[in-house]
Amino acid sequence: MPRTLREVVFVDGVRTPFGKAGEKGMYAQTRADDLVIACIRELLERNPDLAPEKVEEVAIAATTQIGDQGLTLGRMAALLSGLPKTTPGYSVDRMCAGAMTAVTNVAGAISFGAVDLAVAGGVEHMGRHPMGEGVDPNPRVVAEKLVDPSALVMGKTAENLHDRYPSLTKERSDAYALNSQRKLAEAYEAGKIQPDLVPVATRHEEKGWGLATTDEPPRPQTTMADLQSLKTPFRPHGGVTAGNAAGLNDGATACLLAAEDTATELGLPVKMRLVEYAFVGVEPEVMGYGPVPAAEKALAKAGLSIEDIGLFELNEAFAVQVIAFLEHFGIPDDSDSVNQYGGAIATGHPLASSGVRLMNQLARQFEEHPEVRYGMTAMCIGIGMGGAVIWENPHHADYGKES
Repeated sequence: MPRTLREVVFVDGVRTPFGKAGEKGMYAQTRADDLVIACIRELLERNPDLAPEKVEEVAIAATTQIGDQGLTLGRMAALLSGLPKTTPGYSVDRMCAGAMTAVTNVAGAISFGAVDLAVAGGVEHMGRHPMGEGVDPNPRVVAEKLVDPSALVMGKTAENLHDRYPSLTKERSDAYALNSQRKLAEAYEAGKIQPDLVPVATRHEEKGWGLATTDEPPRPQTTMADLQSLKTPFRPHGGVTAGNAAGLNDGATACLLAAEDTATELGLPVKMRLVEYAFVGVEPEVMGYGPVPAAEKALAKAGLSIEDIGLFELNEAFAVQVIAFLEHFGIPDDSDSVNQYGGAIATGHPLASSGVRLMNQLARQFEEHPEVRYGMTAMCIGIGMGGAVIWENPHHADYGKES
């Protein structure tokens, strides 16, 4: 029978405070699955008019799907969050774009009519499960020269971007990183980050119980001199440092997505409408360039241009990959339309969870900027990919009208 595709909206999103990975981090002895469970429970508490049985799917991403990030995490998180046993769930892995892919996957199901409302999110506990733990890359990938060995080390791919595009200097990366720290500090001061944070009870054999309420990675006192003095671990005299790249972090995110008519029927808020999305592959050696063709593809499919996008949330895996995107599209490095609340260099980047953090922040900025009709969340993805999602602002006067 013929089908009518439905509009998909972002209803609400939350995240845990992000922590530093390792034994000194605040989540050192807190389970990974408990982080994402806290997010799902918070979504249900924040939307009390939403009956739990209305959630028809739970898609949760993790890059390292073993231990407390394994065992079909979406289903386990659904059960432990208090959703009915009839609620199915599954796991997603697209490395850094795991949560972004969880969102687009369930959006497809909603648009098709298979489900009306779903939860999507991601978690990464890089302290318990370092990136690459337990993997066994096929030796033919390197032996048959499908990729350069540097393609398997994300920091080296960022150095390759510096090499390929000499205009993307270390100085620009450091300046961008400093600005990210400043923006996040100002956003915290203005109370713009806190509304989406879920307080998390933590435990430690020696330190006892604690409560995580703010992000752990930010370094608001960072200066340009500090950044310029850091070592370049991926090559001598390189461009990538611990100061102009995201760190190793722990954290989780989750959001509610629904068909627009379902949200209206249930009295749920509509924070954004999904317009279009795209994932692409690029040379793995320069995976950081992935957001450029992903954005171009999404824009073309939507019938929009880069000038139509008034707000950007770009994941700052490395400063160099963000400025590569900005330079390609003619956007200034310090543009006010880009990462208004700072980015992953300051906030942290728990791999598979980060896509929903970008969406949370874009939704908040839409509320503040009704004059902006379209926004974009985009990120680079390991092994040579990029992802971009275009959203429409429901506060804009022309929301829902044909472009």
